[in-house]
Amino acid sequence: MNSEPLINKVANSGLITLNLEHDFPQETMVTFDLKDFLFKELILKEKDFRTALKEHDWTQYEGKVLLVHCSTDAIIPVWAYMLVTGYAQPYAHQVFQGNQAAFLDYYYQQLISSRDYSEHDGGRIVIKGCSNKPVPPSAYLALTAALRPYAQSIMYGEPCSTVPIFKRPRVIKKD
Repeated sequence: MNSEPLINKVANSGLITLNLEHDFPQETMVTFDLKDFLFKELILKEKDFRTALKEHDWTQYEGKVLLVHCSTDAIIPVWAYMLVTGYAQPYAHQVFQGNQAAFLDYYYQQLISSRDYSEHDGGRIVIKGCSNKPVPPSAYLALTAALRPYAQSIMYGEPCSTVPIFKRPRVIKKD
């Protein structure tokens, strides 16, 4: 029996793990489909639309991300989205025109572009994969682009099993 203590090589490796799943929006996302407010789910009649919005229970969106879209091929004027926002904004955490995938692309782009990654200068970074939440591929692309100017290396996956993405070439000094 070997009496040597177990050494966690991953913990001692100096790798920095970034997990985009930790930044996933905490607010519930709900859909607001304009088709339900259209005549025969195709035609927007302004007077009927305004009345239906006025009578709608907007409080149900309290603290939520409201994803406004139209699931039919109806032509929706821009002002219709603006009108929905006018009613929803006092209640919703955020109002977004588009589906969940488009919102998550936007959300992560804003989040990643707002951070300073210079603290990872020379770092060996692992961007954790295998998320349990629908983190979009565009978020991984944006994070890689934001880290590349600083990181010594970027890998994808788990610290014990990674896929190399980027490695800064070593500069050999000539005497």
